[in-house]
Amino acid sequence: MGIDFSASRLSYEKDELIEKNIGNTPYPLFDRWIKDALAEQVKEPYAMSVATCGSDNRPSVRTVLMREVVERGDEVLLVFYTNYDSDKGQDLAQNPHAECLFFWADLERQVRISGAVQKLDEELSDAYFNSRPKDSQLAAWVSRPQSGVVDSRETMENDFVKLSAKFGENVPRPAFWGGYLLIADKIEFWQGRANRMHDRIVYKKENDKWVRERILP
Repeated sequence: MGIDFSASRLSYEKDELIEKNIGNTPYPLFDRWIKDALAEQVKEPYAMSVATCGSDNRPSVRTVLMREVVERGDEVLLVFYTNYDSDKGQDLAQNPHAECLFFWADLERQVRISGAVQKLDEELSDAYFNSRPKDSQLAAWVSRPQSGVVDSRETMENDFVKLSAKFGENVPRPAFWGGYLLIADKIEFWQGRANRMHDRIVYKKENDKWVRERILP
């Protein structure tokens, strides 16, 4: 039993990615593509798959939400938040590097961003946590550790109610939850093209400067 997709084909013909239309550094193009996705009403265009690998050398990937992208000088910085005790948090403690993937099928585009990862300043994590809805704040407390085994859904819901009563309207940020900052050193832009002749443009940091290259599809 199985499902065979080998005959499934789509022809990508919406756009092109040509060097003369893009800059020598990656942030302007990423900014434009994010805004294009917003304008096209792509659902959660800031959702990204984050791949990590800890000391066991087993890669792990999951989808999280990018909460901020910043250009600092010629640096590109991505911010996301999670449980420090989660599988990805443990991976990052052992190997502080990650790769993120944005895929916008409606635009026939994807972006891969890799680099070193470090914890965000506690003050910034506090500020973001305090901006979240109370229910989301409580869920962060329930999920300790994230990906830990729980005996039932009922246990989770009971914990949620107990924590709501305990904290009232002022839920503090758990010490085990906060932000990460990915400092990009490689960004690849992929634009689908007809006949599988896709456009792929890569920006790489070399000697603290961005180098732009076209690579084969």
